[in-house]
Amino acid sequence: MRPKQIDRIMAEVKSFPGMPGAAAKLLTLSNNSDADASQVEEILRYDPGLTANILRLTNSAYFGLPSKVGSVKQAVVLLGWKRVIQLVIFSCVNALMDKSVAGYDLPPGELRRHSIAVSVAAEDLVKELKIMAPPEIFTAALLHDLGKLVLGGFVKDEMEKIESIASQGVPFEAAEHMVLGTDHAEIGAQILKNWSFPSEIVSAVRWHHAPDAADETNMLIDIVHVANVLSLMIGIGVGREGLQHEPSPLVTKRLGLNITDLEKVASRTLQWVNEMSDVFVND
Repeated sequence: MRPKQIDRIMAEVKSFPGMPGAAAKLLTLSNNSDADASQVEEILRYDPGLTANILRLTNSAYFGLPSKVGSVKQAVVLLGWKRVIQLVIFSCVNALMDKSVAGYDLPPGELRRHSIAVSVAAEDLVKELKIMAPPEIFTAALLHDLGKLVLGGFVKDEMEKIESIASQGVPFEAAEHMVLGTDHAEIGAQILKNWSFPSEIVSAVRWHHAPDAADETNMLIDIVHVANVLSLMIGIGVGREGLQHEPSPLVTKRLGLNITDLEKVASRTLQWVNEMSDVFVND
């Protein structure tokens, strides 16, 4: 690791763009048990671009609503205000994730596509396994690789060292940490902490590659971990990390997961990731 390189990385984290105003307000609102739909509508009323994106997402085939939704109020009634807040976050990070990511060999749009795939897979895993999971699962899955946007350039600069270590059978993210002194999961968690995201989401992002190393077992971490592995296994967002991914045996056991479950979710993920990605194809 180069002298003071970790200081340069943390400086990039500090200068990383903050959450847009509307999303920040709604994130605070989501932690308020007394919040209601009218407050969501009031915040979005003054951001027509964001409102348009929310309606595009709401009307996508993924949600399967019987008729076209024409207002935020209607979207909140049909999907619930917490789901609408998730879609606001989705819309706000869309532009960031649409860029190519140096170092990870991800072309434009691929980070977004992978993030959508993990979100879809996470929600589908919960349904397939018939388990109770927190509503934050979509957001945690969507943002799990946010740290790559900061670390990409540093990874590119140190690629020869990282690949040399990875060639010895060390997981890419572990080699990344050995060379840089941190990794994209750790950096992503720090960004979300700076954005004042709930600790559960921060933890899921922090430990999505290493659930067994977390301080305590957590359903959100386990589901995001498996959803990420599943998305990589089917080739979405692979880049430099390669296809050699398997879910943690301990997580697999905790969830009661089997190969049939994975195959079903994989098939549906491939179908829905294209639908959700196409929502922003003309942005």
